[in-house]
Amino acid sequence: MADHKPANTIQDDSAIDTERDYVPPLEDPHLLAVVTGETTIRRRASDFNRSRPTNLTADIELKPIDTSAKVESIKESESPDAVVPPAITVDIERASSKGILPSVPVSQAASTRDDGSTIHLTTSQTQTRAQRRLARIQFTVMCFIFFLNGWNDASTGPLLPTIQRAHNIGFAVVSLLFVFNSVGYVTGAVANVYLDDKIGFGKILFIGSISQLICYIPLAANAPFPLMCLGFAFGGFGFCLQNSQGNSFVGTSENASTKLALLHGSYGLGALTAPLLATYFSVQKHWYFHYLVSAGFAILNIVIIWVVFRLRTADEVKAEAGLPLGEDHSARTENKYRQILSLPSVHFMATWSLIYVGTEVTLGGWIVTFLQEKRGGGSSAGYVSSGFFGGLMTGRLTLLWLNKKIGEQRVMYLYTFLAIALEATIWAVPSLLQNAIAVSFIGLLLGPMYPILVRHSGKILPKWLYAGCIGLISGVGQTGAAVLPFLTGLLAARFGITSLQPFIVSMMSTMVVLWALVPKVRRID
Repeated sequence: MADHKPANTIQDDSAIDTERDYVPPLEDPHLLAVVTGETTIRRRASDFNRSRPTNLTADIELKPIDTSAKVESIKESESPDAVVPPAITVDIERASSKGILPSVPVSQAASTRDDGSTIHLTTSQTQTRAQRRLARIQFTVMCFIFFLNGWNDASTGPLLPTIQRAHNIGFAVVSLLFVFNSVGYVTGAVANVYLDDKIGFGKILFIGSISQLICYIPLAANAPFPLMCLGFAFGGFGFCLQNSQGNSFVGTSENASTKLALLHGSYGLGALTAPLLATYFSVQKHWYFHYLVSAGFAILNIVIIWVVFRLRTADEVKAEAGLPLGEDHSARTENKYRQILSLPSVHFMATWSLIYVGTEVTLGGWIVTFLQEKRGGGSSAGYVSSGFFGGLMTGRLTLLWLNKKIGEQRVMYLYTFLAIALEATIWAVPSLLQNAIAVSFIGLLLGPMYPILVRHSGKILPKWLYAGCIGLISGVGQTGAAVLPFLTGLLAARFGITSLQPFIVSMMSTMVVLWALVPKVRRID
């Protein structure tokens, strides 16, 4: 130690003052790291142990560490011979428990070196009361976004017959609304992968909320039908961006299963309440005033997203709330689109999602027309759509215990087979009451499926691709909200609305086959 010249004093008011007189090589197995806001100072555990009983205070002065501090980078060792492995994990919590380091709030961070290797810090998180409150606010905002997504999707069904009469169009033409909505979702899914790296979480949410507001402008103005289609395209784009970022943000957090159930339960709540208002407006002269309410919600959404997330990245948002940060894989330079599309599991889950979402929206929308034409239901049949989405919400919130008891993999088959059986009764039993009740129970069974898919995707997909993958899966899934209702419209124009039930049964049966093809364990990491 005497041969080394003392280095300049490194000072950080939030962490540690010390004189660095020895820098060991990083490959030493006894290495410990003391993390400051800007610098990592490395010393051997043996050095600490030897000096601690007598002159630890003289050697190192410990000051309180700012709980909001975040590790931004790791300065390279001054030793020219030091060899840094591609990645090293430093467990500060374990060192703190042994009294070597003070207890510190922990997050995850990464620093990319010039040679392309990445050094990671992984620590445990201790939140302050204010941070816990902020984390709840952030999650509540995400739930509100999904509430509006459900509101938007469930508004169309009760208004479809009214839109047909107002614009004097048939089943096939009115189904173009779903097609343009699908175009928006596909565009959003592709753009999300690129935007996630370029501008980040907060800005993507803000762009999505603006696009959502643009959607309602021609709808609330009762614009010509082509402009309504264009509005649906903007809506699909905006909701896809928000949906993708929300699933990624919540799906990678702690207690993801419960939070995803609540998140998608919020979607069900929005889908439950929207038909109540849409059914009321469907018989009014100014039926399009329903979209004025939707536009008001969209403006509120823009303001909330701006205030809470302030255009920041997901890591910045989580760091402020004291949440574990996502992994930084910026060193992986391979084209992300190529990586995502090379995963068979993504294709299976995206196709399953397409059929699931399409079945959900088709049944929740076209069932109103079916009941009016084939079961003698009047305009009040629109409330059956609320019953379906109410069951969807209830299933996501109340069946968590059954999912865990049976197992998420197996329970998906149980729910699908029961839903097929109930759908067959709607097909065979000519009773308005029985059909309405069966539709609600189908919603109950379908409800937990999508949150299970999102949760399972987080277990089997590479973490550095998760945001892009879940964006593609949800984006392709939302195209089902356009493709399947459009096909239903074509079938109804050719064979009548009675074709709805056999079509739904066949789609549910396909879901069983696709779920069997989804990998059960992670194959790529």
